[in-house]
Amino acid sequence: MVNSHDEGLPQNRGRRALFAEDGRARMTAEMLATFALLAGVMGFLIWDRFRYDIVAGTALVVGVAIGVVPVKEAFTGFSDDIVILVASALVVSAGIERSGLVDLLLGRISGRLDSVTRQVVVLGSAVAILSAVMKNVGALAIFLPVAIQLARRHGTPPSRLLMPLAFASLLGGICTLIGTSPNIIVSRMREEMLGTPFGMFSFTPLGLALTVLGVAFLSVGWRLLPRGRGGGAGQPFMVDDYTSEMLLPTASPFVNKTVEALEEAGEGDVTICAVIRDGGRRYIPAGHWWLFGGDVLVLRCDATALKRLVMRAKLEVPGATEIPQAASGNEVAVAEAVVTEGSALINATARDLRLRDHFGLNLVALSRRGRPVRQRIRDTRMRRGDLLVFQGHAEDMPTLLGVLGCLPLAERRIDLDRPAHAWRAVAILGVAIALSTSGVIPVAAAFFAAAVAMVATGALKLTDAYDRVEWPILVLIGCLIPIGEALQRTGGSGLIAAALADSVQGLPPLGAVAAILLAAMAVTPFLNNTATVLVLAPIAASLARQVEANPDPFLMAVAVGAACDFLTPVGHQCNTLVMGPGGYRFSDYWHLGLPLSVMVAVLAPPLIVLLWPP
Repeated sequence: MVNSHDEGLPQNRGRRALFAEDGRARMTAEMLATFALLAGVMGFLIWDRFRYDIVAGTALVVGVAIGVVPVKEAFTGFSDDIVILVASALVVSAGIERSGLVDLLLGRISGRLDSVTRQVVVLGSAVAILSAVMKNVGALAIFLPVAIQLARRHGTPPSRLLMPLAFASLLGGICTLIGTSPNIIVSRMREEMLGTPFGMFSFTPLGLALTVLGVAFLSVGWRLLPRGRGGGAGQPFMVDDYTSEMLLPTASPFVNKTVEALEEAGEGDVTICAVIRDGGRRYIPAGHWWLFGGDVLVLRCDATALKRLVMRAKLEVPGATEIPQAASGNEVAVAEAVVTEGSALINATARDLRLRDHFGLNLVALSRRGRPVRQRIRDTRMRRGDLLVFQGHAEDMPTLLGVLGCLPLAERRIDLDRPAHAWRAVAILGVAIALSTSGVIPVAAAFFAAAVAMVATGALKLTDAYDRVEWPILVLIGCLIPIGEALQRTGGSGLIAAALADSVQGLPPLGAVAAILLAAMAVTPFLNNTATVLVLAPIAASLARQVEANPDPFLMAVAVGAACDFLTPVGHQCNTLVMGPGGYRFSDYWHLGLPLSVMVAVLAPPLIVLLWPP
């Protein structure tokens, strides 16, 4: 294995291996191997012929085999803060979504956001503003479930919204000192040079200009994203509407209100087909009919609308109280299944089979390829291909569905539980943001604690928490971090820095600022934004000293370039966070990210020189 900087080499011998006689950095075999490995990884990821986690895992194995990644450091990437942060942020986002407050918020604005352009402008502006006053990954975690729910409600693919939101959060983070890590590191570098750091709002004029222009571009640029991208974990595919029966309890806020009022709460997505009362008599209601406690409502709607109405109207599943919570923690859950050929349910009814008595299952809803169900659900004879929603004990559900001859749809989830304390999830997130923003604890630790609290307090089910984590993305990050660190350990980053320093010699200030910004944008996908600033900020400061210029524009160029990684999902955790929910491929980021990067590269240098004259 090639290892030109082993501990056994004398210090001067190691230096001669990395530097020529004139003091210039030179290429070593280990550097060449590292550059070749990185080029191969990027090529395979862009080719998109193989899964990205397989590519990353293979690259790590190759890196260890050729000696650029030490065996002892091969798996350190999985303990990196970014892995914990991305996984925890997804869990926290799921808790916010399940709280029902997202539906409450969308109920007020959803009708006005009837186009993708409006959705991108409003949500992008909101996440950018929030990113200016807190860590941008935290701001994105708040708006991630909002965007997903809004996309579902309007039939928009989540992929149209999530990448623009991630990019808007990156731009918004530039606006203040605390918005993104590069700003904080550059501020410390300035303090070491001049004795005073950048202030909280020193970045605001430049960041605000880039954010406004960037969101304006994203409002039209979303059309560049590839079509046909589906969401990851937790993103249900579309099916026909269900026919379901729900009990209106006496505690519901819609008791003694009209049918029309309840349908309005469903925002036009729910139809009350019938009301069952008076000992089981079925009535076809008019809109002015009054609803009473104990009514059983026959509803026709999709799964998302049903969940939304259950939370708002506090509806209950008829007979749900007859399925007790198991003492062992075997919680009551809801699952979907398809009636398959040979099923015991074919030509039988729930009443005939006594599903509740014999199997401990409630039949909640039924979908029959778009055809209306005229009878009570419990009296409807089931057919092959019917899509059913059952309620029962979670641990027993797979076995019971197998006995009944039903195929569970593992990729779809319907949660009809009403969160007992909707504000609990928001309070947990608020505490995490406050602790991380104030610097009491690191961001990754704060979000990990928030994720644990979501499950521990019952704001999110444990199974839902595990389901929402995008495990292939964590494998991608964990495998690529040691390879990126190899670039620094072998001296490859120093070689890049030396080449950059040589290239900007003799350039006018505007040209030097532009070169430094472009270098930071190019290196960030491989080193991550923090490492990029640590490598390039000293070079920028040294260059300013050499030409006896104000170091501020050069440091600002490093900060902006490192913060604006729009080309890959691995350079910044915000890009990684939306990769799974948006169903993106590695190469998709270029479609929207390249023109946005060009815009920043063209506009930022003159703005920097204007605001901070050299």
